[in-house]
Amino acid sequence: MEFGWWAKDDDGRKWQISARFHGGNVVFSRKHGRHTSWEDYEPVDAEWDRLLAEAERRLPRRLMSQKQFNQLKAQRPL
Repeated sequence: MEFGWWAKDDDGRKWQISARFHGGNVVFSRKHGRHTSWEDYEPVDAEWDRLLAEAERRLPRRLMSQKQFNQLKAQRPL
């Protein structure tokens, strides 16, 4: 399952964020611009909040099961 959104950093650069959730693992990637490569990185708390909010919106439409959502929440570091 893949989630994606756009975000700006402190310098005003726009990043395309992609979070892939498969097999109980979450991988965050980002890229800056159309012709650049995806790079894996460690997300901050705000990005985890955004990911969980995106996942919650998929629950009522049955695009994600409650079991998958609980697994995703368990992956968030404390």
